[in-house]
Amino acid sequence: MNNIGAARWPHILSPFRLGTLELPNRSVVAPMTRISADADGVPTAQMTEHYSAFARGGFGLIITEGTHPDLTQSQGYRDQPGIATPAQIEGWRQVTNAVHDEGGRIILQLMHAGALVQDNRYTDETIAPSAVQPAGEMAARYYGDGPFKMPRAMTREEISTVVESFGTAAQNAMEAGFDGVEIHGANGYLPVQFLTPETNTRTDEYGGSLENRLRFHREIMVAVVKGVAGRGLAGMRISQSRSSDFSFKWGGGVEDARAIFAALAADGADFIHVSTHQGLGEEFGTGRTLAGLAREFANLPIIACGKLEVPDNAEHILMAEEADLVAIARGAIGDPSWPNKLAAGEPPVAFDPEMISPFATLDATDEWRAANGVSFEG
Repeated sequence: MNNIGAARWPHILSPFRLGTLELPNRSVVAPMTRISADADGVPTAQMTEHYSAFARGGFGLIITEGTHPDLTQSQGYRDQPGIATPAQIEGWRQVTNAVHDEGGRIILQLMHAGALVQDNRYTDETIAPSAVQPAGEMAARYYGDGPFKMPRAMTREEISTVVESFGTAAQNAMEAGFDGVEIHGANGYLPVQFLTPETNTRTDEYGGSLENRLRFHREIMVAVVKGVAGRGLAGMRISQSRSSDFSFKWGGGVEDARAIFAALAADGADFIHVSTHQGLGEEFGTGRTLAGLAREFANLPIIACGKLEVPDNAEHILMAEEADLVAIARGAIGDPSWPNKLAAGEPPVAFDPEMISPFATLDATDEWRAANGVSFEG
């Protein structure tokens, strides 16, 4: 490690053991929707290069974009990758092989859109805990336009089927060579739709009390732990904020946080990934970040995400022992060599919104780099 980098960013650049994975540093590529698979949800050669570049660039861990686990209602976006067919598994195997060849480590994120579907090639209907119109509108950056469809309330049998699909997808991820699986339990997708009283008006065992509304999270966590069967890590990404409301907070405050994080730990999670839109802000008057509360209540390794592409912020949250790892999104798009640049004492290429405009595709990013003479070869 360059002495300049080690002196300035000693926590970011220090090694860490996450379960069975020996990570060379604390930097993580955050999951980012890139809608660049083929029409059948199969990862492409372009995606292989995209992910292997992060490994070459020195990131300690890579988490993929949200990937749909089944061929029914889980797909949320056009050209979103899946992990349900042999071709999708093989496509992801090309990605994991390339990442591992570069010395990297990579975790698959599983995502069920629930009511927040912008495009699904398998069905025209959407499902959710309850038939509640989703807030907000579809995002043009992901080829969306207008309001979301009104979802149909899931039956108990459908809930069981979805839970089972997460377990099967975790098994498929192991077959594809991933080092672990992360459940997308954040940003308003299906698990959050169960957790949030406004979108969950059920009167059965999945609705009402926090214990009941948390049941879906816990069941899919157990299914994924069983699916990886000790061959990889299992974790979950959690946020309070939703895509339609960045300021949303859990109604029960710190006690909700205690119950949620402790439950995931009890169900076998190896890590929890905490995402916020406010970065280092404290929660519920505790003087702690949400990541810090997760670290306290779960007693597990915690990945923090939110405005941490600013190295000073990332170093601070690690130094304060509010998190164990820092996930970088915009900074990773800006510069796949973000960690190597820090180690060398060089400024990373800054993120530019034009890198994901007009659509958040890999083509858009590649075109920006070509136009601006930016290359990350070697």
